[in-house]
Parts: sequence; C-alpha cells; structure tokens
Amino acid sequence: MMALAAAHPLLVFVELLAASVWVGGFVAIAVVTRVARRQLDHPQQVAFFRALGRSYGVVGGVALVIALAGGAALLSERDWDGAALPAVMLAAALLIATLAGVVQARGMTRLRQRSVCDPADAALAARVRRGAVRALALRAAIGALTLALLALVAVLLTERRPGAFP
Repeated sequence: MMALAAAHPLLVFVELLAASVWVGGFVAIAVVTRVARRQLDHPQQVAFFRALGRSYGVVGGVALVIALAGGAALLSERDWDGAALPAVMLAAALLIATLAGVVQARGMTRLRQRSVCDPADAALAARVRRGAVRALALRAAIGALTLALLALVAVLLTERRPGAFP
C-alpha cells in the first residue's frame, strides 16, 4: 500500500492519459466517420474503416486496458464501499460492450465487403442497414458507459476521506 501511495501522482497521470486516449479516439472516430461517409464512395469506405478499425483497435484497446487497470489500482487504495461496486460494474460493462463492438464491427466489415461485390442484393443491403442501426446503438452504449464511468471516477477521486490523499 505504501509503494502505491508513493506512486499515486504517476498512477493518476497514467490513468488520465489512458482515459484521454480512449475518449479522444472515440470522439475522433465519430468525426472521421462523418467526413469519410461524405467524401469516400462505398468501396473506399469499407476499405478505409477496416484499416482504421485495425489500427485504432490496438491503440484504443491498450488505452482502455491501461485505464481500467489504473482504475483498479486506484480503487485498491480505498476501503470497499458503496461507490466501488458501481465503478467495477461500469468498468466490466464497458469492457463487455467494447468487446461486443469489436466482434460486431468485424461482422459488419464482412457484410459490407459482400455488399460491395453484390450491390444489387436487396436482402444483403437490408442486413447491412439493420447491422448499422445495431452498431450505432452499441457505440452509443459504449459512449454512455464511458461517460458514466468517468463521472463516477471524478467523484471517487475528489471525495474527501480521512487519510485520503490530498
């Protein structure tokens, strides 16, 4: 516990940096998506988003893992209380939703690649549209879970407790 106390400022810094990369990437992808949809034709969009997903998946995944591990380390500094359980539950839900998002995105890439090869297939186009709606709902859930977890972490890090770090 004492070694963790000495590393507290560094741990908070790493936590903030990882969370910034995660949230910043999430926002940047939303902006890039909007621009790419306007500027690229369908086959180029499919190729672009496949490459973007593969590249950002590593960066965002590492940032999320570091942020969650840092959060766990910061939680270990405090007594288990009513605020710790919701933080763990939100973190677990975020991780599960993100993994589901990765699986869903890969499936959508395969569907969209098929639709590029057969643009006249109405049934396939309908599957792509339904999948896109589910993808949007999943991304919204990931965003909401991220914001809820950040809000709870802000409360946890700023509350005053006897013996807590200033």
